[in-house]
Amino acid sequence: MNRIIVILVILVTFSSCKNNSSKDGADTTTGATKSIESLIYPEETHFKSIRQVTYGGDNAEAYWSFDDKQLVFQSNNVKWDVGCDQMFLMNANETFTDSIAPPMISTGKGRTTCAYFLPDNKHIIYASTHLKQDKCPDTPLRKNGKYIWPIYDSYDIFVADLEGNIVKQLTNEVGYDAEPTVSPKGDKIVFTSTRSGDLELYTMNIDGSDVKQITNELGYDGGAFFSPDGTKLIFRSSRPKTEKEIKDYKDLLAEGLVEPTEMELYICNADGSDLRQLTDLGNANWSPFFHPSGEKILFSSNFEAERGFPFNLYLIDIDGKNLKRVTHGETFDAFPVFSNNGKYLAFSSNRNNGGGRDTNLFIAEWQD
Repeated sequence: MNRIIVILVILVTFSSCKNNSSKDGADTTTGATKSIESLIYPEETHFKSIRQVTYGGDNAEAYWSFDDKQLVFQSNNVKWDVGCDQMFLMNANETFTDSIAPPMISTGKGRTTCAYFLPDNKHIIYASTHLKQDKCPDTPLRKNGKYIWPIYDSYDIFVADLEGNIVKQLTNEVGYDAEPTVSPKGDKIVFTSTRSGDLELYTMNIDGSDVKQITNELGYDGGAFFSPDGTKLIFRSSRPKTEKEIKDYKDLLAEGLVEPTEMELYICNADGSDLRQLTDLGNANWSPFFHPSGEKILFSSNFEAERGFPFNLYLIDIDGKNLKRVTHGETFDAFPVFSNNGKYLAFSSNRNNGGGRDTNLFIAEWQD
C-alpha cells in the first residue's frame, strides 16, 4: 500500500481522546485481553476486547501471518533508530514501547511499505527504495495547498526471511512497484505499478511469474486485497473525470505524486472482470479489507467529516448496501486487517495517545 502514513502526520495534529489503559492478562496465542473499557468507545459494539500493542511513533499496516501467530508492520518510531518507515516483526501477544523495540526485518535503508506474509510463515514480501538510496527519500506533504502522497519510482518488491535477509527481488521494472498483498489461497500477489504509465493493479504468482494487468482506467488504483476465497479484489481508486481533474492527476503523477482526498472503493474478480464501483460516499474511502464471510468490506473513511477528519471504520456489503459505522474515534482509525481465523482485528488508531500525534496498533477481539 502507498505510504499512507503521510496523511496520518497531517491528521493527527488534532487532539485525540485521552484514555487510561489498564493491564489485563493476555491470551498467549492471540494477544487479546479482557475488555479495556477506556480503549473501546461505547458505540463500538463489534469490539469484545481490545489491546494496544505499540506506544509511540506512527505504526500501521499490521498484517497477520497465515497461522495468526505473528504480525509484520511498518513504523517510523525514531526511538527504534529509524528515520522513516521500516518493517518490524512481532508475536501476536507482544507489546512494544519506545524503550522496547521489536526486531526490524527490513534492511534499514531507504523507505519501505506494505509488508505481507507468504504462506510458509517464514518469509515476507515488501516494497523498498533501498536499491536506489540508503537514506530516506523526501516526503512532500502538500502541493498547491492540497494533501499529496509521494509515489516513489525507486520502489520495488522483495522477498525476505524473518531475519531480514532479502532472498529474492520480484519486480525490476522502471517506475513504482509497491503495495503488494497475498491471496489467502497462497497462490497470487496483487500490487500497484506505474509500468503502463498509470497507477494500475497487477497480479503475479508468488514467485513473481505470470504478471497480468488487472485494471486499465485512468486513476490511482491501489491498496488491493483478495477476498478470503481468493476470487475477488477490493481496492481504492481515484477516477478523474473532468478535463481539469484529468490534467491535475496527470501533472501530479508526472512528478511522482497523487492527491488522496477523493477516493472510492471498487471491487472486481481476481482477473479484473466484473469491475464495479462499491462506494459513492465522497471524500476519502480507503484501506478496505474483506470481512471473514467474504460478503462485507471493512474500510476507513472520512465521508461524514466536515473538516477532513475524523476517519472511522465502516462496514458495507459487497453489493454496496447496509453501510454501518464501526468505530467512533475523534481523529483517526484505519488499516483494519482481520486475522485469518476471523476472530481478531488489527488496526491503527490515534486513540489513547495522550492528545499527541502517535498512531499505534491495536488488536481487538471481533464479534459480529
